[in-house]
Amino acid sequence: MDQFITTQQIDEAADAIRRRTAYAPRIGLVLGSGLSSLADAVMDADILPFAALPHWPTSTVAGHSGRLVLGTLEEKPVLVMQGRVHFYEGYSMSQITMPVRVMQRLGIDTLILTNAAGGLNPDFLAGDLMLINNHINFLGLAGNNPLRGPNDDTVGPRFPDMTAPYDPELRSLAHNVAASQDITLREGTYAYVAGPSYETPAELRFLLTVGADAVGMSTVPSVVVARHGGMRVLGISTITNLATPDPAPGQETSHQEVLEVGRIVVPRLTRLIHGILQRL
Repeated sequence: MDQFITTQQIDEAADAIRRRTAYAPRIGLVLGSGLSSLADAVMDADILPFAALPHWPTSTVAGHSGRLVLGTLEEKPVLVMQGRVHFYEGYSMSQITMPVRVMQRLGIDTLILTNAAGGLNPDFLAGDLMLINNHINFLGLAGNNPLRGPNDDTVGPRFPDMTAPYDPELRSLAHNVAASQDITLREGTYAYVAGPSYETPAELRFLLTVGADAVGMSTVPSVVVARHGGMRVLGISTITNLATPDPAPGQETSHQEVLEVGRIVVPRLTRLIHGILQRL
């Protein structure tokens, strides 16, 4: 697969989806590690495996089912990505953000992204939900920006503004829903790193110093591409573990821990997303 996804490839994938469903969603959801069961709530679903779609990158990571689920949630047509692909799997930035480009072709204008993240803020607890209000794109700052390469001016500008990548109105709506359901909803800055190795204590101290509240290996490239194309974005992190720079002897972070905490949080996250969709 070439490093840069072409307009033709995006159109071919979008056309393949249109042929397999009668739904015309305006809302897209991307589910992160351990959160795939959220898609079980989609009514009258059409299920499309990633492998059945042309040019679509397929996930190699446990906890990422690798399916598109199209149907209705709260009587609204949605497209749900059960799982995502990551830069550390060997894909280019253009490849891992192709699904967002396809969503834009399908007419989706609102994108809700979830992920599993390590909590850096000392006030956070494992199992918390954090609304993302900003991010630090370490890969993008170092040159691996998903907008690198040819720009399609019909989709978005060469130099898009990123002052407010996470829609303020959607964040306010999420807080109102959380308060009405007695769900604790933190808010903070998400640091995007490449992975797949977890961070060293020195790296965690650095992330804390520059203002990160949580750290993870996904989401931000999709946000950049979504904003480039004019989509509204809401990001929610599940704090699945505490990424402490001074761990106890023998304390280690594992992907299994991330998946297990993710499953525990799913009921609260499901209620939150249902409430948000009700009010959209």
